[in-house]
Amino acid sequence: MSTTKLTVSYSGGKDSTAMLHVLLDRAEDIAAVIEFRTGWEFDEMTEHRELVEQKTGLKIIPVQPAVPLDFQFAHMPIRASKDYPEEGVGKGEIRYYGYGWPSATRRWCTDIKTRGLDAVAKRVCPGGVQCIGFAADESHRCKTKSQQKMQERGRVRYPLIEAGIVESDALAMCHALGYDWSGLYEHFSRVSCFCCPLQSLPDCRALREHYPHYWQRMLAMQAACPGHDREFKRHDSVQDLDQRFATEDRAVAAGLPRRVVERKSWLARVSLFTAEQAEETTDG
Repeated sequence: MSTTKLTVSYSGGKDSTAMLHVLLDRAEDIAAVIEFRTGWEFDEMTEHRELVEQKTGLKIIPVQPAVPLDFQFAHMPIRASKDYPEEGVGKGEIRYYGYGWPSATRRWCTDIKTRGLDAVAKRVCPGGVQCIGFAADESHRCKTKSQQKMQERGRVRYPLIEAGIVESDALAMCHALGYDWSGLYEHFSRVSCFCCPLQSLPDCRALREHYPHYWQRMLAMQAACPGHDREFKRHDSVQDLDQRFATEDRAVAAGLPRRVVERKSWLARVSLFTAEQAEETTDG
C-alpha cells in the first residue's frame, strides 16, 4: 500500500466507482474525490453520486468549467493561432465561433476537463498522486502524451489496471455493491456525456429510443452547431442519424429483422462515402 496521499478522478461511471471502492478496500489514503461536471451528464448520475457518497462516506468535490461548455460549443469566439491569408484572417483575429463537435483527434472538452481536475487536485493535495479509472482491458489509454508526462513525474496511478480489473469486472463489482445507475447500463456501454460523438452507434440508437429528451437536446445542439464543424459522427450530423434511425424503425415495423435493417443501412452509407470520395478524386 502506498503512503502517498491520493486524489481520485471520479466520472460517475462504472470504472471510477469501482476504482474508488478498490482504494477504500486497500485502506489507501484518499485526500479528495474530484468530479468535473460538464453540464452534459445524464440526470440519473446525480442520484448515483449521492449513493456513492452515502456508501463511501466521502464527499465528492464538484469542478465546473469557467465558461459553460454549451457556450464554448456553439458561440465562443475562437481566435486564429496563426495567419490564414486564404481566409483573410490574421493571427489573433476571430476565425470562427464555437468549437463544435469534438472528435477523437480534437477532444477540446476533454482538455478542459483534464485541466480543471488537475488544477483542483494540485490545490487540495499538493504533491499528491492522481488516480484515474482506466480498466485493465483499456491500458492503451495510458499511452497518450499527457498520461506519459504524468507517469514520468510519478503523479498518476491506475488502480484498476494494478488490480487486473477489466471493464466487465468493474460493472459486476458495482452491481454487487448495490449500484444500478437507474438502468443506464442496461442501454449503454458507457454513461459519460449523453452528447458525446465518440459513443457507439448502438448507444446513439438507444439514446433516441429510450431517452428521447436527450436526443431532442442533441438535435437542438446540432441546429446551433457552427457551420465549420457540423459533422457529429462519421460524416453524419445528428439530423442525418435521426433520419437514418427513423428509416430503420419503419423497416423493422414492416417486419424486417433489425439486424438485417441495420446492416443494409450501414452498407448504404459505405457506398455513399465511396461514391463521394471517387467524385472528389475525379474533381481534383
